[in-house]
Amino acid sequence: MERATRRGNYESGSDYVLEYGELRFAFNENDFSQRVEQAAVKLDFTHPGLGPEELQDLVELAVNGEIREPASELGEHVNENWGELVDGSQRSLVHWIRRLVFRGAWLDQRVKEGELDIVFDDRTNTFGYVQPDRDCEPIELSREPSWGGLAYRP
Repeated sequence: MERATRRGNYESGSDYVLEYGELRFAFNENDFSQRVEQAAVKLDFTHPGLGPEELQDLVELAVNGEIREPASELGEHVNENWGELVDGSQRSLVHWIRRLVFRGAWLDQRVKEGELDIVFDDRTNTFGYVQPDRDCEPIELSREPSWGGLAYRP
């Protein structure tokens, strides 16, 4: 019962809140911004180390689902390519950024609660997650699409 009560209560602040079903994750501004940037990098949409205005636009995209008044070239790029970023057989870039931010916080909370451990794979030079209560069975994360074809590259 205690585990069910704690589950899903990731919190680093209260600037941004994501909810899905009964799960509620609250982020401080810095944590949320970093997670949004990491998600965009993982999706091949941009490179790490965005400037403050670029990051501001990317956070606005994640929060509002659009960039009303771009503060950077990244925001202008998103608006110029909007039809392609939200169209097609894959879900939109906004969907995937939000999904990866949520998934990262969910995984962090599971590690914090001892339900998952982080491991390094020497063969692939990557990190992954295992379930310690299941003989360290690895968990497989769903693959995310690449937005490299529409990437923002200043």
